[in-house]
Amino acid sequence: MRAVYLDHNATTPLDPRVREAMLPWLGERWGNPASAHRAGQAAREAVEAARDQVARLLGADPAEIVFTASGTEANNSVLRAALGAGPGAHLVISAFEHPSIGVAAEAWAGAAGARVTRVPPGPDGVVRVEAFAAALRPETRWAALMLAQNEVGTLQPVAELARLCRERGIALLCDAVQAIGKTAVSVQEIGCDYLSLGGHKFHGPLGAGALWVRGGAPFEPLLVGGGQERRRRAGTTNVPAVVGLGRAAELAADELPARARRLAALRDRFEAGLARALPGAIVHGAGAPRLPHTSHFALPGTVNAELMIRLDLAGYEVSTGAACSSGVVEPGPAMVAMGVAREEAISSLRVSFGLGNTEEEVDGFLAALAREVAALHALAPGASR
Repeated sequence: MRAVYLDHNATTPLDPRVREAMLPWLGERWGNPASAHRAGQAAREAVEAARDQVARLLGADPAEIVFTASGTEANNSVLRAALGAGPGAHLVISAFEHPSIGVAAEAWAGAAGARVTRVPPGPDGVVRVEAFAAALRPETRWAALMLAQNEVGTLQPVAELARLCRERGIALLCDAVQAIGKTAVSVQEIGCDYLSLGGHKFHGPLGAGALWVRGGAPFEPLLVGGGQERRRRAGTTNVPAVVGLGRAAELAADELPARARRLAALRDRFEAGLARALPGAIVHGAGAPRLPHTSHFALPGTVNAELMIRLDLAGYEVSTGAACSSGVVEPGPAMVAMGVAREEAISSLRVSFGLGNTEEEVDGFLAALAREVAALHALAPGASR
């Protein structure tokens, strides 16, 4: 039985067209872009072509693109510079940022004597601009807000916050890793100072990411040594991965409207069917702007880890968005930040649809979901036998 993959927020399958672009650089072509001979210069041309493709996707200047190994590295690069400013530095972030911002900020702030303020979202999964503004202080020089929340899929008011930060001389990092390839992203329209992305979230290769740095924005490289990436990121360039990232960006730029329509149709079909099949289901963030392909929902009376295992055995791969350790199920970070009750949070699942999914798979998943929920209810203490 072929599994139906419904966890595209975790990673996406590599587009065959992206793989085709990468293959020459995994075989007959192998130059180091830093080398002056013809093989090296050919590799450099391929890297610069990819830089142009990523810049086009973002509406950016190619010279402002820094290639990294992941979105995590891109985010860490900015945070290390922000929190290396010395004692007294103050950073404001949302309470449900990705760990590459949230965990890194806490770790480096403690070491540097800096301070971090976390702004909780509203119950709909959206951070309020006024709440974020209230957390800013005269000494605040850095802020971070993701464009799309990776668990719930809600879109955040980054452009509004960017205007506010710009007026106060505060540099803003936008983690757009989950948004790229699903919704239009323009660095000029957003108005942030830094923006991160990861190729594997939009059918590019694992191990390929990028950071956009606005011209003139303060920046200190996380990795030092060689002069690669205009001395902004040392280390030999991973040419196959960068070429794949560029091709994935090109395809996303060309196909975005059609992709978004198709993904939204699958999500809406699922949520309409969910309401019919399991009327007690709660869709988180349903009234807020969301990514077109993500649905995060609770099924009261179930435990998500148990349900996920049953669905996996039935051939459907989904996510809990929660951490399981020592046999104890804990709510996902977004649920905690949103103030969702524990019983509701631990009954929550996330499905994220992809370009390869079909309406038939959505309908099949709904049937399996209803069947497995009924089976769990039948096994619950006190259920009639």
